[in-house]
Amino acid sequence: MGEHIISPVRPGGHAVDGTIDKLIGHADGAIGWLIFNNPARRNAVSLDMWAAVPTIMSAFHEDPAIKVIILTGAGGKAFVSGADISEFEKTRSSAESNDEYRQISGRAGAAIAQSAKPTIAMIRGACIGGGLATAMNCDLRIASEGSRFGVPAARLGIGYPFAGILRLVSLVGPAHAKAIMFTARHYSAFEAQSIGLINEMVSEESLEQRILELAGMIAANAPLSIAASKLAIDEAVKDPGDRNVAAVGEAVSRAMGSNDFKEGRRAFMEKRPPLFSGS
Repeated sequence: MGEHIISPVRPGGHAVDGTIDKLIGHADGAIGWLIFNNPARRNAVSLDMWAAVPTIMSAFHEDPAIKVIILTGAGGKAFVSGADISEFEKTRSSAESNDEYRQISGRAGAAIAQSAKPTIAMIRGACIGGGLATAMNCDLRIASEGSRFGVPAARLGIGYPFAGILRLVSLVGPAHAKAIMFTARHYSAFEAQSIGLINEMVSEESLEQRILELAGMIAANAPLSIAASKLAIDEAVKDPGDRNVAAVGEAVSRAMGSNDFKEGRRAFMEKRPPLFSGS
């Protein structure tokens, strides 16, 4: 892994801008940790938590040492169990307040989905509603075998935003997406893996080890190469008319013209691990 330092799940390092009591952002070596810290409510997300996400993500992006961002929930019982329904009378009781809520939560989701750096959802326990939407906004989803997934919108009378439906369909296809939305039932981690909702299911005991292993592999690779691939894949799943092919070409050119491309070639010829700088 070269010079990159991979953190434990209880991160050291330092808090970043935007951190609040219930949403912790830590920069620790090569990892940015975004931790939903509301275990008393199974990490249900309040409006102020949604509002803090873009600031924390921006801090991670501005730190050149951070190569990968891991999202997880505190307490071991849930990744995120959804939006904090106890706030709905205050934050979503009218069309106007509901629109404002969706704008704020939408900006949070976009900050994760549009991250220039790779994101991994480390899922243990409940990953429901807004929690599943948050996990789907990540590039990779790794879950412990006791985790469960679902979207309770149909039980709450909620119209689910199109962006979330689109991402769900892109992962599992329309038939499974309809089953998830129509039944509002909980899916096991095994079922979630079988339909492509998560990348991997691992044992409870090995979840942290697997996350750190993946983070280490990503952190050891060339950031500009990863950024180009991430952009290309994200554009590939869009309708052809909406794809920014020019931006993908520019990202590929940046990687090919970088010092890291030269370092990768030298390291290969010298039979040693490369040390990438992101430039």
